[in-house]
Amino acid sequence: MTCSTDGSERKCFTEKGEQQPSYSIYNDILLRRNYRALRAVASYNVSAGSDLEFSISTEKIRWKNSEKKIPRSQCSASCKSGQRKVTSSSIHLCCYDCAPCSEGEISNKSDSENCMKCPEDAWSSENRTFCISKKIEYLSYSEDIISVAFSCLSTFFCILTTLIFAIFVSHRDTPIVRANNKNLSFVLLVSIMLSFLCVFSFLGRPVDITCMLRQICTGLLLSISISSLLAKTITVYIAFKATKPGSVWRTWTGVKLPNCVLLICSSVQVVICMSWVTLCPPFQELDTQSYREKIIVQCNEGSDLWFYSVLGYMGILAAVSFITAFLARTLPDSFNEAKYITFSMLVFCSVWIAMIPAYLSTKGKYMVAVEIFAILTSNAGLFGCIFFPKCYIILYKPEQNTKSYIMSRTA
Repeated sequence: MTCSTDGSERKCFTEKGEQQPSYSIYNDILLRRNYRALRAVASYNVSAGSDLEFSISTEKIRWKNSEKKIPRSQCSASCKSGQRKVTSSSIHLCCYDCAPCSEGEISNKSDSENCMKCPEDAWSSENRTFCISKKIEYLSYSEDIISVAFSCLSTFFCILTTLIFAIFVSHRDTPIVRANNKNLSFVLLVSIMLSFLCVFSFLGRPVDITCMLRQICTGLLLSISISSLLAKTITVYIAFKATKPGSVWRTWTGVKLPNCVLLICSSVQVVICMSWVTLCPPFQELDTQSYREKIIVQCNEGSDLWFYSVLGYMGILAAVSFITAFLARTLPDSFNEAKYITFSMLVFCSVWIAMIPAYLSTKGKYMVAVEIFAILTSNAGLFGCIFFPKCYIILYKPEQNTKSYIMSRTA
C-alpha cells in the first residue's frame, strides 16, 4: 500500500491501485449568528487489513461548555427521587418535564416513569421518597389523659350512685323515700348507675361488640331514666287530683299506672334498638381517608336513620317529661319532686342539644369524647337534681323525714 498527500488530504492506494477510505472529523463551530466554521480535529485511515489508524488533536477542539466535557445527549435534566417523568411539549422524545409524586405516592429512584402508591396503612414522606406507617388513633388509656379522666369520673359517679342507692334502701320506709313511688326511684338509680358504667364501652380500641353495646345500652338506659321521671311526674299529678272529693283520679292511684308508663315508654326504645341491631348493626371501621398521617379506629353506626331515631325518641321523651314536670311543679304535695325533675330535664335537654352540633363537627376520638361528656353530664344532672335534696334531708335533717312533720306542713 502506498499513500500520498495532496495538499491537506492524504490518499492511500492498494497494490492493485484501489483507493482506501480515509476520513476526517470536523469540529462544527458557531462563530456568529448564521456563521459557522469547520475545523478538522481528527482523522482515521485504513492502512492495512482491518486495522484503523486514528489520530485526534484535542487542543483543536472548541468545547461548548467551560468544563470541556462531552455534552449530554438529553435536553432535560434527570428527575430526582420523589418525582416522575411527564411528557414535555417539545417535539423531541428525549425531552420531558419532572413532576412531584402525588400525596400518598412515592418514587425511590431517579427518572421514574411512574410513582408507586403507598398501602392504605401508610402515607408518603414529605419528599415522596418512602412510605411512613400511619398512626392508629382511638381513645387509649395509655396515650390519652382524657380517657383516664373519664374513667375516674365514671367510677366516682358509679360509686356515689351505689352509696345513695344503699341509703335509699336503708331508709325505704321513710316518707321522703316513699314519696312519688320508691320503686321508680330504685329503677332510676340503677339505670343511672349502669349509664355511668356504659362510658367504659367508649374507651379503648373499639370492636364490633363494643360498637353495638355503646349505642344500644346508652339509648336504652337513658330512655329508662327519662321514663322513670315521667312516671314520677304523673304520680305527683294524680296524687294531687285524687285529693279532691269524688275525683275519678282515685281509681288511677297506686303503682300500676306509673309502672305502665315506665314499661310502655321504655318498650318503644327497646323495639327501635332491637330493629337497629337486627337490620343495620354498628360495626368497627378504619377511617384511612380523613387524615393523611393517621388511621382512625371508629364505630360506624350502620345506619344514620336508626341512630337518629334512638336520639329522636329520647328527645321526645325528655321534652314530654320536661313539659309535664314544669306544669306540675307548683302542685301542693308533701314532697313534690316535679320542680326537681324540671331542673334535671332542663340540664338533660341543654346538654344533648349542645352535644349534637359538637358531635357532628368533630371526628375520631374527639367525637367519642363529646358523646362521653354528654352522657356523664346529663346523668350527673339527673342524679344530682333528683337525689341530692332527698339525701340532704335523710342525712342532715332527719326531723323533717317523719310523718308528723309532713302532716303538719300539709295542714
